[in-house]
Amino acid sequence: MNKRFAVLHGVNLDALDRRPPEHYGGLSLTELENRIERFARELEIEVSFFQTNHEGEYVEELHRSSGYADGLLLNPGAWTHYAWALRDALEIAGLPAVEVHLSDVKAREGFRGHSVISEVCVATVAGLGPDGYRDALQRLKEAM
Repeated sequence: MNKRFAVLHGVNLDALDRRPPEHYGGLSLTELENRIERFARELEIEVSFFQTNHEGEYVEELHRSSGYADGLLLNPGAWTHYAWALRDALEIAGLPAVEVHLSDVKAREGFRGHSVISEVCVATVAGLGPDGYRDALQRLKEAM
């Protein structure tokens, strides 16, 4: 049976194609999700997607995730750096998770160097652009 992974995109990822391409690659969220689906098929993983610009909705989705997923890929966007409620919700979900970022967050502005969720994730993948999602899927699959 294939593993079921939920990919949860956070704040501003719905505007990915309007963000600086040197950091985010110029893809739309739909194009990114199509690429992630291809990666998942190659790895024999089922994926579902969620995106919101509302922190509370992201928390609620984390609470629901154990009902439909075996693992999580999380790109909370800027919430990564300060939204402690996401860390708590991830612990509540009780699922293995990989944090993923398109850009190399540690090489950017100082505030981006801290992640409130990294300690409760099995791995962090950053700075590889869209291909980082393939690495994240692979790492999550291996961790299970």
